[in-house]
Amino acid sequence: MSRYWSDIVHRLTPYVPGEQPALAHPVKLNTNENPYPPSPRVLEAIRHELGETAETLRRYPDPTARQLRETVAAYHGIRVENVFAGNGSDEVLAMTFQALLKHDLPILFPDITYSFYPTYARLFEVDYRTVPVDDAFAIRVDDYTMPNGGVLLPNPNAPTGHPLPLAEIERLVARNAESVVVIDEAYVDFGAQSAIALIDRYPNLLVVHTVSKSRSLAGMRVGFAFGDPALIDALNRVKDSFNSYPLDRLAQAAAMAAYQDDAWFRDSCAKVIASRERLSAGLTALGFEVVPSGANFVFARHEGYDAATLTERLRDKEIFVRHFKAARIDQHLRISIGTDAECDALLAALQDILSAYVGWAAG
Repeated sequence: MSRYWSDIVHRLTPYVPGEQPALAHPVKLNTNENPYPPSPRVLEAIRHELGETAETLRRYPDPTARQLRETVAAYHGIRVENVFAGNGSDEVLAMTFQALLKHDLPILFPDITYSFYPTYARLFEVDYRTVPVDDAFAIRVDDYTMPNGGVLLPNPNAPTGHPLPLAEIERLVARNAESVVVIDEAYVDFGAQSAIALIDRYPNLLVVHTVSKSRSLAGMRVGFAFGDPALIDALNRVKDSFNSYPLDRLAQAAAMAAYQDDAWFRDSCAKVIASRERLSAGLTALGFEVVPSGANFVFARHEGYDAATLTERLRDKEIFVRHFKAARIDQHLRISIGTDAECDALLAALQDILSAYVGWAAG
């Protein structure tokens, strides 16, 4: 009963994840999952970790995920002291809010961005201010020069997919030397440059990654933060005050194997990027306006058709896309990149829907 709730629970507006349809064969383009499986080495690593009797599962995993962190550090050409590992990038971000973003001044993030940010800010009682993106949904670095307790933004941004050049990220970090700048790079491998290359020059930069998207391991929940050892130490202090064992043995083994198969990773990303460009062209041919994307999704609107109704019409055909009711974007659809067959099914369904509703007025 709600009378037992704490005061903060009454004030929370929880994040709403994308629907997980309980259907045999949905065309699921609503949660930005990779349409391709992880490297075969992942399954081999899990089997090896389990062994014949799964004996290892009765023992706790390495609380520091040292081997995994060493693997990832070597991959990026940095030191293991620059790497923090957590239970998905969402947990890494939650710990970042507590360890690095809770100050007297408000933190800054875009008005159109990952909707977990305001949720975390309210949960951890972090004051925040949103900064409008421009009419093309681009983040303007010059708008982030006011005094702040930290800056947080995804690159590419979500749900728009709009990427920022690395030079602009560096300008943002350099201009905010008195606070931590957190760059959430969940989608960076699909069309942007990582800011990890900057961490040795900027002690106020924290870069967050996940294996959920480009390495096809959304089901394993592994995320990382990269930054100066002092920032990593702050995250470890929060982790070890909350849960010393955030990553289980199988997740650590799977993530290591995924990083060790670079050829599989690059091939998977290349296929997603090619399908994204193909889908964007198909949507444009149907009259949609498509925001240029550097992610594994596209953000599109059709001037003559209401986005919420389009979402429902597609759902009737067992095709799932994401619609947000937020201001400025309530007429857009966020469409994850599937296989070419799934993208073709979406385009065919949209063609049928648009043809059946000629003259249908938006709203």
